[in-house]
Amino acid sequence: MKIIVASVPGAGKTTVLNFVKKKLPSAKIINTGDIVFEVSKKKFKIKNRDELTKKLTIEQHKKMEEIAAEKISKMKNKILLIDTHIALKTPEGYYPSLSEDKVKKINPNLIVVLEFNPKEIIRRRMKDKSRHRDKETEKEIAEHQQVNREFAIAAASHIEIPVEVLDYYEKEKKPFEQAYKAADAIIKLIKNFK
Repeated sequence: MKIIVASVPGAGKTTVLNFVKKKLPSAKIINTGDIVFEVSKKKFKIKNRDELTKKLTIEQHKKMEEIAAEKISKMKNKILLIDTHIALKTPEGYYPSLSEDKVKKINPNLIVVLEFNPKEIIRRRMKDKSRHRDKETEKEIAEHQQVNREFAIAAASHIEIPVEVLDYYEKEKKPFEQAYKAADAIIKLIKNFK
């Protein structure tokens, strides 16, 4: 079973998937951005993941993502969770990471789109000192989440699979509350597919 799990950058998707992995140790998590970065580092001398959308042309990015899709298509595991972005925000505009060719190559069973309150995403990004993301307003993040949703639906329509949108716009009462809820929802989706 292959599930694509996507969100805007810095929303907490990787944390959610790590919680899924704790409860389902047999699941394997593949981070598309890591694959694209490793190939780009060698080919284009990219120094960190934050440079990918700034230094690569759309054509170069497309080629790197095709390589990543090819690698993912060959991976085998009972449960494969693919941590990725569906809509990349580039200087030229939004770029759909899951083109028809790529989604057909990966051939997932389901696409899960995670959405969170834009204020919360800004707070999470500010806490993450490991990355140097562009600053975005709440309005820009809300727009990016909407584009993610639309691109996910378009990608899913190419191979006739479902899209599940998990939205967590309420304020967290305790740390990682939404990540735990999202992880439980993903686990429930996995179990429903069996």
